[in-house]
Amino acid sequence: MNLVILEPGDFLSPEHAPTQIALLRGRRLQHILEVHRAEVGDVLKVGLLDGDIGEGRVLKREDSGVTLEVTLHRAPPPPLPLTLILALPRPKMLKRTIQHATALGVKKLYLINSYRVEKSYWQSPWLAEDQLREQCLLGLEQAVDTAIPQIELRKRFKPFVEDELPAIAAGSLKLVAHPVTDTPCPVDIHQPATLAVGPEGGFIPYEVEKLQEVGFQSVHLGPRILRVETALPVLLSRLFPAR
Repeated sequence: MNLVILEPGDFLSPEHAPTQIALLRGRRLQHILEVHRAEVGDVLKVGLLDGDIGEGRVLKREDSGVTLEVTLHRAPPPPLPLTLILALPRPKMLKRTIQHATALGVKKLYLINSYRVEKSYWQSPWLAEDQLREQCLLGLEQAVDTAIPQIELRKRFKPFVEDELPAIAAGSLKLVAHPVTDTPCPVDIHQPATLAVGPEGGFIPYEVEKLQEVGFQSVHLGPRILRVETALPVLLSRLFPAR
């Protein structure tokens, strides 16, 4: 945990005060006690969810809670100018992928259906709102960021691509990661992008054609076939290497 994420309900002092008092319990308390091993007077890096980043000085350390004196003074890192369209990964991979995407600065993510997405994946408890939020928080803590991504679920491929995607991707560079193409993924782009990434095995030809019909260009990462959790960081690091 490189950043302790605070939420409005943690604060005991009046809102918008220059220095505020926060009380932390649960997972964050356990991490502060067992990993940071923070003592009274120690200073931790903290950030308010969807707000600024700063420091929290430990005022009181107890097994039931830790009290911090919090000062927030700088903005979180800028988001990637990217909308990610991701075929729903298998549940075990989903958790890691959400964390990686969040840590890399993705703020808008659509999880969509695809022919190669097993129907059982949509029944996963990891798709519950609280579970997705928990994975996003883990990604924010890793990257020292506070802006939580917006995640949307779309269970029907064709209606999403035909009816919603054109407006979602309007004004952006539209790319679909697809190993069977001659065009390499561009490097260091300087415009907003919408990136579609398929499931294990990739999008089927029909799905690639539907994406191309609404303006998406197929791009590849070379001759190696990568897992989604590996391909995604590689794609984002090529598109936005300096972000």
